[in-house]
Amino acid sequence: MTDAGRPVTGYPAPNPARANGFTANHPPPGVSYPYAAPPPSGGYYGYHNYPQSYQYDPNYDRRLVFTRCIFTLAIGAFLIFGTVTFIVWLVLRPQLPVFQVDSFSLSDFSLGNTSLISFKSAIRLTATNPNKKMSLEYDKIEVFIFYSSEQLSQTSVPPFSQDTRNVTSVTANFAAAGSFVDSFVVNGINSERRNNGNVNFNLRVLSWVSFEAKAWRTRRRYLKVICVDLNVGLLGNATSGTLTGGPKPCRVGI
Repeated sequence: MTDAGRPVTGYPAPNPARANGFTANHPPPGVSYPYAAPPPSGGYYGYHNYPQSYQYDPNYDRRLVFTRCIFTLAIGAFLIFGTVTFIVWLVLRPQLPVFQVDSFSLSDFSLGNTSLISFKSAIRLTATNPNKKMSLEYDKIEVFIFYSSEQLSQTSVPPFSQDTRNVTSVTANFAAAGSFVDSFVVNGINSERRNNGNVNFNLRVLSWVSFEAKAWRTRRRYLKVICVDLNVGLLGNATSGTLTGGPKPCRVGI
């Protein structure tokens, strides 16, 4: 006779309950949990906006090849131009002209305590073209007389050209009639006249210049010529004077 309190063989053992009220085993099929899982958000699992299918452009390769050709031609032209320019420069070896002041004369010079200066002046310049294969052409030539940093007068010189190995002299004529100058100019000139009689002037020449060699010609450059320490003898109350110490070389730059 079987014992009623003994479990029947072949049936699962009863699921013991834990202390927290939950069973240790999974619930049987068809039995859900007390709380349902939240539904998935519609933004992720909802409607999918699939991209449209790509349509091949038959002209794309053609445009790409054309762009590459233009880019390659531009680089090639730049390299060829640079190479030709460099070779021409090596062959011609352009050099800057050489300038010097040969003479500097003053006449009718007067400078009163009222800071008004008057004078006439003639300055002769010599320009030398040292190039063996290139000629020079000057245009819009402006010449200025300075005392220290103060401009006293300016004038223009007619344009001229120079063949290879050429030496050209030009004369710049100035005139100042009652021009106002700062007090440091008055004090400086009067002090130099009392000390040794030599007044120190400066000269500046500005011009456009072109270098030419048969079929080859450079673009115009702005030439700057600076001539300093031009001592003119004006001892005491003299109203005229000339350059002392002989010709003076100038600095030339572009």
